[in-house]
Amino acid sequence: MITRSLHWRLLVGAMAAILLALAVAWLFMTLLFEHHLERRLQAEMTRDGLRLVAGLAIGPDGAPQIERPPVDSRLETPAGGYYWEVSTASGALRSRSLWDADLRRSAAAPSDHWRLQRAAGPYGQEVSILERRVELGDGRLALVQLALDAAPLASARAEFGRELGAFLAVLWLVLSAAAWLQVRLGLRPLGRVRSELAALRESASARLPESHLREVQPLVDSINALADARERDLAVARQRAADLAHGLKTPLAAMAAQSRRAREAGAQQAAEGLDRAIAAIRRAIEAELARARIAVIRRQPGGSAAVRDTVERLLTVLEQTDRGGELAFTLDIPAGLQLALQPDDLSEILGAVLENAVRYARRQVRVSATAGPQWARVSIEDDGPGIAAEHARDALARGGRLDEANEGSGLGLAIARELTEATGGTITMSRAALGGLKVEFCWGPSGD
Repeated sequence: MITRSLHWRLLVGAMAAILLALAVAWLFMTLLFEHHLERRLQAEMTRDGLRLVAGLAIGPDGAPQIERPPVDSRLETPAGGYYWEVSTASGALRSRSLWDADLRRSAAAPSDHWRLQRAAGPYGQEVSILERRVELGDGRLALVQLALDAAPLASARAEFGRELGAFLAVLWLVLSAAAWLQVRLGLRPLGRVRSELAALRESASARLPESHLREVQPLVDSINALADARERDLAVARQRAADLAHGLKTPLAAMAAQSRRAREAGAQQAAEGLDRAIAAIRRAIEAELARARIAVIRRQPGGSAAVRDTVERLLTVLEQTDRGGELAFTLDIPAGLQLALQPDDLSEILGAVLENAVRYARRQVRVSATAGPQWARVSIEDDGPGIAAEHARDALARGGRLDEANEGSGLGLAIARELTEATGGTITMSRAALGGLKVEFCWGPSGD
């Protein structure tokens, strides 16, 4: 999940980078603190060492003597943690804190500067030893050493490390929250692009608005270019479907004429074969055109169609047919009712059912419509024989026919169902109040 989310990848990456940076900071700050303590320690011990050198004298027996030794309570307490020792070839003088112990003498102590190093000290302690070899006036050398227990230094470093670690942990949480906020704000333009893409799904002619961010604008341009290409493809597909329908009308009409001539010439069997072939071709054409139309609808939803105007145009055509001229048509449709469909789609949906109603009605066909805030319903009824409830599913199936005696491909109701579902609606069939078939289309929550 995290690897597939840009938000989490950025956030986890930022948190890991901050954690690594703070860990390195903790390490170096702890080392700097330790070096700072060592420098202060060396400065304090050097000051005491200079006091020892200033008061150093050599007795008659060659042993060192100190007139004014450094004053420190730790130097007066046995094993007090702070020690000094001055040694020559003839003897040694040490602080009271050393008692009966002594410091490890180094033969390589420098004579031009003070040197601080870690070493094993008295009483099993690890100590920091500051030492220097001093040349006395008579040419003799004295080794001056001061030692301080290293445990307080290690304790101070550990305590500083714990407190610094706690502080940096809180700082990591704060910086992680800031990184989260930065990622959210940084990705917000992409969220707006995602919400604006809904408009593209609603209409193929919609486009994303220009972005004020230079980094997002190339993405917006690419999406708009893709939408342009999609709209062109849809236009080409619709034009090809229309060209196919018109291009096949003439050959089918010619074949129908040949069938009539064959029947008139007495070739009844040949004429029936041609009629079956023509019917098969028409069914295939209607099926493919319907499939192409449904694909276009799914890619180009939305629109606005006036229901009453659409029905009136369809009825004007149907009234010119032999059956339509014998029927009475009743309309009960609000004048301003609009559906969020393309006008051509609504014509194909209602036209297939109206043709079916005209074919089977005895005297009357009624079309009514109602609508609410988020829904609309259109009903088409006739006074024909109707369809039994157990056969309604078969009538809506592609190619399903309940009356084999009449002409037709059996695709009308099935195409109407597929087009209705492609536009987000539902279709139901029931017994009409007029006695025949009632086909009802529903769009919106009321159709659920």
